[in-house]
Amino acid sequence: MNLSKRWVWIAVVTLLVLQAAQFIFIVHRESLTWDEDDHMFAGYMMWKNADFGLNPEHPPLAKLLATLPLLGEKMWIPPYQHRDFKIEAYQDGRQWLARNDGDSQRLVFRMRMAAGLLAIGLTLVVFFAAREWFGTTAALIALLLAVFDPNLLAHSALVTTDMGVTLFFLASIYAFYRYVKQPTIPRLILAGVVAGLLLATKHSGILFAPMLVALIAYEVLTAAKGTRSRVALRLTGAFAVIVVLGVVVLWAFYGFRYAARPAGLALSTPLADYVKPLAPFEQSAVLGIAHLHLLPESYLMGLVDVKRMAQFYPTFILGRQLAHGVWWYFPIVIAVKTTLGLLALVLISFFAILTRRLNKPREVAFILIPWFVYLAIAMLSGMNIGSRHILPLYALAAILVGGSVVALSAKSKTWAWVCGVLIAAHIVSALAVFPNDMAYANEAWGGPQNLHNLLSDANVDWAQQLISVKKWQDAHPNEECWFAYFAYPEVDTATYGIRCHHLPNATTLWQGTYAWGGPDLTPPVIHGAVLISAGELSGCEWASEALNPYRSFQSLKPDESIDYAVFVYRGTFDMRYAAALSREQRAIMALEVNKPQEALTLARDAVAIDPNVIDAQTSLGDAAVANNQKGEARTAYTAALNLAKQQLEPDAQPSFVPDLEAKLKKLE
Repeated sequence: MNLSKRWVWIAVVTLLVLQAAQFIFIVHRESLTWDEDDHMFAGYMMWKNADFGLNPEHPPLAKLLATLPLLGEKMWIPPYQHRDFKIEAYQDGRQWLARNDGDSQRLVFRMRMAAGLLAIGLTLVVFFAAREWFGTTAALIALLLAVFDPNLLAHSALVTTDMGVTLFFLASIYAFYRYVKQPTIPRLILAGVVAGLLLATKHSGILFAPMLVALIAYEVLTAAKGTRSRVALRLTGAFAVIVVLGVVVLWAFYGFRYAARPAGLALSTPLADYVKPLAPFEQSAVLGIAHLHLLPESYLMGLVDVKRMAQFYPTFILGRQLAHGVWWYFPIVIAVKTTLGLLALVLISFFAILTRRLNKPREVAFILIPWFVYLAIAMLSGMNIGSRHILPLYALAAILVGGSVVALSAKSKTWAWVCGVLIAAHIVSALAVFPNDMAYANEAWGGPQNLHNLLSDANVDWAQQLISVKKWQDAHPNEECWFAYFAYPEVDTATYGIRCHHLPNATTLWQGTYAWGGPDLTPPVIHGAVLISAGELSGCEWASEALNPYRSFQSLKPDESIDYAVFVYRGTFDMRYAAALSREQRAIMALEVNKPQEALTLARDAVAIDPNVIDAQTSLGDAAVANNQKGEARTAYTAALNLAKQQLEPDAQPSFVPDLEAKLKKLE
């Protein structure tokens, strides 16, 4: 197909405008997601104080870009309280936004628009890479697929690192391809700089190294005989240059300063202590790099944090709650959250490759090798929390499909019609869920209405529904409600004017929630409306489904659904488990502020309401110890230990049994 340059650029600009219009509409109606206030506050403090220790879990680039529009604002900054770095960043971020922005989200919207530039950048790289690899028509098809992909759209303008890492993964692959194709010093320098931007966006950027190694191996193996040694030497040298340049760019984002925090401040937990849960070899590697100052302290702290998080993160998959990650999680996520049109087009693309109708071996290799390396590492990572962690696969798939569609259509009009119908199906399916793209699931799995039964966390519910919940509340002004909200207390429902009572959740005490009041004391029976976030309904944050206080609601049909991710139930409900949990959590809070008698009263009430709650018995033991009631403590700990062994799956028991046994031993 011959397309004039003018019409090509009209099409490109039109698609970019459509992309921007979609993600602007999406985020304008979304409240803060789980991690955004943390990223926003940390980015702002990087600009203001060069402080890289508040949010070392992620490198600076995306946070610095998002908070760039705030530099002219005069803003209140919460005083530093010397808490754990995660608690400091999350709670300060919450206060900072509530005080400076409230429920207007004026500043949030500006930061999200800055972050949205990364999404525009991604689609442009998709277009340019596809055009160089497979031609202009293929590039337009790839661009069309990317612009309407629900997974890419859902994360396009959130202040997180997922869209940025997707952009720079693809840009790094493309830049290296261009160097391999025509080795010049400018192209090599560009490849190194882009790799540095990748490293400065997210720690998973280090996965580019094994991708490069695999691509270099491919180039050496396919080189003409007699030239392989020379090719191997040149590309090995290029690899070294890219690594050096990438690390230099990474250092630049930290101001070429090793220390994570500015003078006078230090990390709440020293790197030498934070690394201790890792394997001995990993500890030695991290501390050796730190000793030589080869990488910034904040960056190393983040690498350790990623590894630590993967060790214990639970997984919700196909209606099952597991205490650990599983290798087959991401293949299921791809099957559920990819449009049927795109899945079919990818399968057709493999047919085109195998039959050599798409006869571009180097270009296909530069797509498939990174694709499979990335997927393999993701499957083994243990961090099973959403399609956002595999967004680069969607960008690469769009390019591959673009090339395959053009190759097949050139051979047969039938293929052109088939592919055209599948592209249309991709777009229609995506638009059917708009603007709730985060909750996308294809029709074969029951669509977005059924997604919460299959997957959880950022696959469906990243706590972004508070604006819609407020609209529901306004439509039911006289209805009392209880709300199990996925992100409380990280995101405060009161900031958005929501007056529902707080039900307990898995993360209520994660950040020392006593500072925010904790859950309301839940009655054993609720008459009226109960709202439950999809993340709470699935129990995805609990180590075992037996610990989920809302599992009885899983068999009920909700009366209403808000954005496919908050469910409204009306009636009379047995809430004894949640009631016990709310008192147990308040008892822990009382102990935190040195009120042992109050804690003991609350813990006794919790056990009286439901003696089969492991955490309630454990808190009763803790409160009894604080009140020197060793006999009562021993009875409570023994009950908790027996319940843990009876109720929990073997792989969930290590989160409870050793600790309870240690508590009992101390009482001997």
